[in-house]
Amino acid sequence: MITRTRFKTLCFNLAALLCASLLFNGLSSVSYAETTAATEAGDTAATADELFTARDLKQIPDLSEATELTVVSGQDITISNAGIYLLRGTAADATVIVESDKEAKVQLVLDGVSITNKDFPAIYVKSADKVFVTVYADSDLSVTGSFRKDGSTNTDAVIFSKEDLVLNGTAVLNVASTGNGIVSKDDLKVTGGTYNITASSKALEVKDSILIHDGIFHLEAGTDGLHAENNDDNTRGNIIIQDGTFEINAGDDGIHANATVTIEDGSFNIISGEGIESTCVLISGGTFRIESQDDGINAANKSSAYRPAVEISGGEITITMGAGDTDGIDTNGDLIITGGTINVTGNSAFDVDGSITFTGGTVIINGQQVDSIPNQMMGGPGFDRGGFGGQGGFGNQGGMDQGGFSGGMGTGGMGFGHGGGRW
Repeated sequence: MITRTRFKTLCFNLAALLCASLLFNGLSSVSYAETTAATEAGDTAATADELFTARDLKQIPDLSEATELTVVSGQDITISNAGIYLLRGTAADATVIVESDKEAKVQLVLDGVSITNKDFPAIYVKSADKVFVTVYADSDLSVTGSFRKDGSTNTDAVIFSKEDLVLNGTAVLNVASTGNGIVSKDDLKVTGGTYNITASSKALEVKDSILIHDGIFHLEAGTDGLHAENNDDNTRGNIIIQDGTFEINAGDDGIHANATVTIEDGSFNIISGEGIESTCVLISGGTFRIESQDDGINAANKSSAYRPAVEISGGEITITMGAGDTDGIDTNGDLIITGGTINVTGNSAFDVDGSITFTGGTVIINGQQVDSIPNQMMGGPGFDRGGFGGQGGFGNQGGMDQGGFSGGMGTGGMGFGHGGGRW
C-alpha cells in the first residue's frame, strides 16, 4: 500500500501535504499540523470506509418508500425534495432535474429508463448535498446534438452535476454523447455497476476528484477516458482507484488528473495517446496493459502544488509505445520503483528528470530483464558501468553492462554496435 509518508516525500510542500490529507481522510479538511502528524505516523492508504459511506457502497436500493416516476417525451421532471425516486419509461427531449436544498440527499434509481435528447442533459443536478444515480435495471441515456447552455452554465454532458455525484448499482448504464459522458463539478464516486460510455470528448470528467471503489468501465472517448482538473485549486483534480475493470480507448489520455493519480488495484486495458498522466502517479497494485502513441505513464508539471513523481510499489504493468520520441515512463521529477513488474516495449523505456530509486520489483525492457534503470533524458550512465571507452564505448558492450539496450549517451559515449546506446 502507498503510505502517506511516501506521498509526503514525493510531493514535499505544504500544498501537497494538505492535498494528501484530503485524499486519505475522505476529502475532509484538516490543519497542516494534523497532516504532518499523520504522515510522520506513517499510517497506510485510505480504506473504503474512509473514502465511501455505507450508502455509497450499497448497490441494491431500498425501494420501500421510493417515489415512482415515469419519463415522458417533451416533459422535464424536477425533483426538489430529498428521497429515493424510481425512474422508468422511454422518452425523447426530457430531462430529470434535481434542484433541492443544499442539505438534501437524492437517489435516482434507473429501472430500465431510456432518455434521448438533442441538446441538453438527460440528468441535470442543479443543487443538492449529494445525488446517487443507481442502475437497477439496464438503462440508456444519450445526447445526439450540440449542447446548449443553461444561463451561464455550460451543460456539456449526458449526466451533468454541479454537486457531489455517486454512481452505483448492479446493472448496465449505456451513455452516448456528442460532448462529455458524465460530469461532476464537485466529486464523483463510483462503487459498482457497469458503464458503457461513448463520448466525443471526455467519458468521465470532474473538477475535484474521481474516487472509484469498483465497477466495470468500457470507455470510448475522443479526448480523455477519466479526467480530473480544478483550475481554481491546484491541490485538487485527483483520481483514486481502489479496484475495477477498465477498458479505455481514448484519443488523448486514458487516465488524466492534474494533481494526483493513485491506483491500488484493478484491471486496466488502455489504448490512447498517453496512458496515465498526472503530476504524481502512485501505483501499488493492479494489472495494466497500456498501448500508447506517446508516453505510457507521464508525471508532468500539471500542478504547481507538487513535485512530479512516479512511484510503483506493486502491480503488473505492460507498456507498448508508438514509434518516435516516446517513453514507457516519463517523469519531470522522480522515479521510485520498489515492487511490481514493469514490462516495456519501445524505443525509450524511461525518461527521468529527477532522481531514480530502484530497490525492488522486476523491470523488463524489450524482452530483457534489467537490474538498473536506463535513463535516456539525462544522457548519463545508460547502465551501471557505462564508462568512457572499454565497456561504454563501441561494439557489443556499448553503454550497457554487457551490451544490449539503451546504453548511455553520457560519459559512456554513444556505444555503437549491437549494444549501441540509444537506438
